[in-house]
Amino acid sequence: MSEKPRLPPLNALRVFHVVARHKSFRQAADELLVTPQAVGLQIKLLEDALQVTLFERKGRAIELTESAILLSHFVNAGFEEFAEGIRRVTKSAYRDRINLNASPYFATRYLLPRLSLFREILPRADLRLTTIVDLPDFGRDDIDMAVQWGYGNWPEFDTKLLVRDPKIICCSPTIGEQIKSPQDLTRFTLLDPVKSNRLWPDILRHLSVEQTHSDRSIGFDDAATMRRAARQGIGIGLVSVIDAEEDLRSGALVAPVGRDALADMKPEEVPGFYLVVPKGHLRVTAVATFHRWLCQQEWQSDLKIPDLPKPAPLSG
Repeated sequence: MSEKPRLPPLNALRVFHVVARHKSFRQAADELLVTPQAVGLQIKLLEDALQVTLFERKGRAIELTESAILLSHFVNAGFEEFAEGIRRVTKSAYRDRINLNASPYFATRYLLPRLSLFREILPRADLRLTTIVDLPDFGRDDIDMAVQWGYGNWPEFDTKLLVRDPKIICCSPTIGEQIKSPQDLTRFTLLDPVKSNRLWPDILRHLSVEQTHSDRSIGFDDAATMRRAARQGIGIGLVSVIDAEEDLRSGALVAPVGRDALADMKPEEVPGFYLVVPKGHLRVTAVATFHRWLCQQEWQSDLKIPDLPKPAPLSG
């Protein structure tokens, strides 16, 4: 493991932060209540520590070098983080703020109907909800915790499975009429969750389907778009049980290999929604309370299996 670089003096970074914003040693000195010479000494100290040139003089003006422009992005983000930390420590309104990022599907289907229950536990909490599909950068995006779809492979974080997300293989009735055995699935475009490159391979292996090397798939970021594509006959989708219930009942989709075909897949092969939290974030009381509440919910009770007649056995 490589050693972390030794950080230069914080005061030198602070002076650089102000100089980069003003693009002037004199204006930076006025803000910092020091002399321009003192500002220049701190910049020289920083340049010596980093072994790079940060500013170039153009007459009376200065210009940031490429290194300075790059460094300023990270230094600015760092001082914004410092400011946010101070606000949270000194102001109760910020101490009770909880920034949650949740998978759009989990937020819509599971979380939103239950949020009023959490209000009864922590009524003063200022809950901010975002729905970014990717796992956020917790520091840069100012996120306290996330509910992420996947298989729980985030060893650097505190990870807790909230609910499994089993799938039903679904397609339009027109495509369904052409599927006589599981092997026929590979004749059509497979609608793939782009965040997982293993779901379809695991499913085909579970069904004992011989897999080809040709890529006949389309990836989707969100479940709603995949579901619409399946309904429009673009290909064969992997639809969550709650959505499949609606579309199987209405006849918009059919389950060509049976709705229970994936019911006995290995637990580790079934994706789910995981609560992902940087370990240090649980030291904040409001965040820890919300984390505990999420873990105590019986999310599985919301999962209804459609009561539909079983299809005739497939040949082959």
